[in-house]
Amino acid sequence: MKIYNTMTNRLEEFIPVEKGKVKLYVCGPTVYNYIHIGNARPVVVFDTLARFFKYMNYKVEYVQNFTDVDDKIIKRANEEGISTEKVTEKYIKGFFEDIEPLNPLKDIIRPRVTENMAEIIDIIKRLIENGYAYAKDGNVFFDVKKYKDYGKLSNQKIDELELGARVDIMEEKNDPLDFALWKNKKEGEPYWESPWGQGRPGWHIECSAMSRKYLGETFDIHGGGQDLIFPHHENEIAQSRCAYHGEFAKYWMHNGFIQVDGDKMSKSLGNFFLLREILEKFSGNVIRLFILSTHYRKPVNFSFQNMEDSRRTLQNIVSSMKRFSELIERSEKNKENAGIGTDEVNIAEFQNKVKELDKKFIFAMEEDMNTPQALSAVFDQIRETNKFYDNICDKLSSKNIQELKISYEDLKEKIENVLGIILLEENGKENNHMAEKLIELLLKLRNDARKEKNFKLSDEIRDSLKELGIEIKDNKDGTSEYTR
Repeated sequence: MKIYNTMTNRLEEFIPVEKGKVKLYVCGPTVYNYIHIGNARPVVVFDTLARFFKYMNYKVEYVQNFTDVDDKIIKRANEEGISTEKVTEKYIKGFFEDIEPLNPLKDIIRPRVTENMAEIIDIIKRLIENGYAYAKDGNVFFDVKKYKDYGKLSNQKIDELELGARVDIMEEKNDPLDFALWKNKKEGEPYWESPWGQGRPGWHIECSAMSRKYLGETFDIHGGGQDLIFPHHENEIAQSRCAYHGEFAKYWMHNGFIQVDGDKMSKSLGNFFLLREILEKFSGNVIRLFILSTHYRKPVNFSFQNMEDSRRTLQNIVSSMKRFSELIERSEKNKENAGIGTDEVNIAEFQNKVKELDKKFIFAMEEDMNTPQALSAVFDQIRETNKFYDNICDKLSSKNIQELKISYEDLKEKIENVLGIILLEENGKENNHMAEKLIELLLKLRNDARKEKNFKLSDEIRDSLKELGIEIKDNKDGTSEYTR
């Protein structure tokens, strides 16, 4: 497999640290809000990467953290008048609720910063001992200039960074570029005991500590959004290599942004969409297909029209797969009739086409996880299988059915187990939402009719809804409820 390594800016052959094993670390969310559609992209991208490695018989160790102590979390706690613990629990719960429809792997390790303070303090102590960090007034800072390769990941030079550094820096710092490893306790903030006094960790140190704890000093792949390249990932590399002198991550993978109608997603522009808002209109399978339809390194343009296109595409896939499944099921129930027809189909030709498309799929995934090309191979195989289906449906034989079954099961494994798209009938969430609004409108009209003692109209609305399978229950307070 080839991976585009952000560190070297080129495609590189993937060679694991341990044969037959892949160790993957991906930066997770800071849990101060519900995740937006942009946050969903790395969830889908790196989940698909892990799935493909498993498909290729690698053992995968996948870690994705929660940042559950941070300035943004403290701010949100103050705004809502609750503790930081309640904030983080609320949004971690929301995170799992929101990603569940995206069908992520269940064996992902998800550590929290607050559960790994001992490891964080240990790495900071090592950085001080090794001469790469210094403590001042309860704060600890990394000395950027002592690490000669700083800026390599983001292709930036120290002198250029200095020119862009802010003047209003913390007085405790020796240099504007130095970044916080440990922050001294402030009034009203959560804190932990440390050799430098009560305080909490800086943002970057957490991932260095947790990746080492769960994956070791050198692991295979570090992933995340391209917005994390600088300063977060740059700082991770500096502190990890200076503390333990290992390679840290061998390959760096970064997914591109999700844009909205060609613009960067932003609250100020009014084009900011939470994932749960989109899930009200489209299924997680549609969202997953939409994300995978663009190469992970390229920007994705989100629009409801593009989502609708993905929904239709998925429905076509599901319909074809259902068609294959039903014929296989019927034939297996009527095995006594198998072989009664003449086998006029060139089975060898179909077999060769399936093999070619299988190679095309694997090649695409092995070429820096080119999911659009992989999906193209899937679509082609569905088309070829549909042609084969049309040829055999009226001249069944056990051999014909067996070949159809082989292609069907192969497709199912690629779609569900590799791409993570579950083959379910789309229920048209957008239509359901509209239907609910119409039902609510009819209930309002009916309640108004009852208030005006227009019982004939009230009964007509009730009976019409009943014919549609909607039962109305009138409450004592004059309101009505419905069940479907």
